[in-house]
Amino acid sequence: MAKFGAIFDWDGVIVDSSAQHERSWELLASERNLPLPAGHFKRGFGKKNEAIIPDLGWATEADAVRRLGLRKEELYRGLVLREGVTVLPGARRLLEALRGAGVPCAVGSSTRRENIETIFDATGLRPFFSAVVSAEDVVHGKPAPDVFVAAAERIGLPPGRCVVFEDALVGIEAAHAGGMQCVAVATTNALVVLKPLAELAVASLEEITVNALVALTAEFRGGS
Repeated sequence: MAKFGAIFDWDGVIVDSSAQHERSWELLASERNLPLPAGHFKRGFGKKNEAIIPDLGWATEADAVRRLGLRKEELYRGLVLREGVTVLPGARRLLEALRGAGVPCAVGSSTRRENIETIFDATGLRPFFSAVVSAEDVVHGKPAPDVFVAAAERIGLPPGRCVVFEDALVGIEAAHAGGMQCVAVATTNALVVLKPLAELAVASLEEITVNALVALTAEFRGGS
């Protein structure tokens, strides 16, 4: 049995597609003649569309929210397919090291599965993950812990033996709510903001080793 498991948020941790996400919101707003307040992207980062769209004041009725959310993601995938996407520094190396150490890895993300599959196809990252939990798989998005708890279940480990990698503040909150250790990656928020909130905060995944992750798991906190 694996000593611990690793659960990765997707956007801002494994890949850098924040620019495409932000532009897809802008394209949708322009397409539907909807208002888009300043600071909207940072405020909604890491949340499900079902929370973002009502917060923007665009819709509250479930079907309308769903239609807008699906269109936003369609616009996003179009941008990704045209422009490609960047795998963030250290991500592929860390995933290779975890696979070599027999550590099961999962994606736990607020984005839709089709988005993740599109990027899997573009980057070749699919073989590194034994489970994917996406927006469709849970009712309650971050900061609720549901997506990470479900990911832990799918890799067959209790939450206390999983380390979550996150860049969003709501994601760090979700990891702790689920009883997991958290590594915060400073792609969206500054290190000075993240350090008090997570067990470990790094500028990029290049700073992470498998041994460092062992030290963060509940199983090894007593030195066993």
